[in-house]
Amino acid sequence: MTNIGYKTIFKARNLLLVVLSLQISACIGQVKEKSVSDTIENQVSTQPIILKQNTTFPQIHTNLSGMVREFVRTMHQDKNGNYWFGTNGDGIIRYAGQTLEKMTIADVSPHFRVLEIVEDKAGNIWFGTSVGLIKYDGVKFRTFSTKEGLPDDDEEIWGLTIDKNGLIWIGATAGVSHFDGEKFIPFSLPVSRVENAEPMLSDKLVFKIIEDKNGNMWFATDGNGIFKYKNGEFIHLTAKNELTDNNVADIIEDKQGNIWIGTFNGGVSKFDGKAYTNFTKDGIIAGVETYNFYEDSQENIWFTAEGNGVYRYASNNFKQFTTEDGLTSNVTQSIFEDNKGQIWFGSWQGLSIYDGNKIMNAIDKEPWTK
Repeated sequence: MTNIGYKTIFKARNLLLVVLSLQISACIGQVKEKSVSDTIENQVSTQPIILKQNTTFPQIHTNLSGMVREFVRTMHQDKNGNYWFGTNGDGIIRYAGQTLEKMTIADVSPHFRVLEIVEDKAGNIWFGTSVGLIKYDGVKFRTFSTKEGLPDDDEEIWGLTIDKNGLIWIGATAGVSHFDGEKFIPFSLPVSRVENAEPMLSDKLVFKIIEDKNGNMWFATDGNGIFKYKNGEFIHLTAKNELTDNNVADIIEDKQGNIWIGTFNGGVSKFDGKAYTNFTKDGIIAGVETYNFYEDSQENIWFTAEGNGVYRYASNNFKQFTTEDGLTSNVTQSIFEDNKGQIWFGSWQGLSIYDGNKIMNAIDKEPWTK
């Protein structure tokens, strides 16, 4: 069951209850309890810890005091050292040094998904969610959605990044937008399409957006390859040229300037500025479905290979970590490094931590996660 990944769920996107058996099920289809089309501001409030809550799978490792029924999709530690956990269906959880807090946002159902977390230079925390864009300024939350120009069918934000000029880029079901702090401004990608495109959610969806060190913007799309953009000009990368697969799941640039690309059907590749190397095709990496890329403070590259655990790339070598090494599951949905140098892994069956020597239940290193 836990070996089922993104591809299977997208094929079953019309089944709303598929969440019970698939990795990122709640990505497809949602029964909305309340519209959040109006801008919402409120003082920070929290919900009491839920110690007894049914989970989709038995929790082998911690589920944050019962607050996480499914899994932690994304994690972030802000400049003040606070931990933020974005969940798949249980909203935002924070640890600010004393106790875990379930964050409450007025007029927003507590059962929303958090797909991305970023922090700007001023210390504001931005959340790409299934109810739109949420900003936390250190005191209050504010939600931006349809009133600010996000299409009604486009509240779910997958791609979220802030460029060197402070402009926020949004990748969602209906396409790409800029956000200037007050309103969403559509940004059109070229209309060029690959032959026999097979999008899993939307032919306009952008899963991930990054800006490289040269100021190029990269857009990883749902079934239409990658668009590279700078100064009004686009380059379309597809399986006919550089890519191994048009369904691109993830993309990052490492500190050396290499572009790492994860796909749903073609594994992981690295572009060094001159040539693309596909490690899966060469038999170095097991599993064709790769994503959750993360570069740690030691410049090691981490990523998930669906059903095959997690890989670390260091000193030109790959090391595989699986349940035999302490992972709670070989299906990992999130990877993150805290300011102690600990690597966190989030899966259906709880949170694990790698301390540089071994992988263990997160509560063994951070008791507050219990």
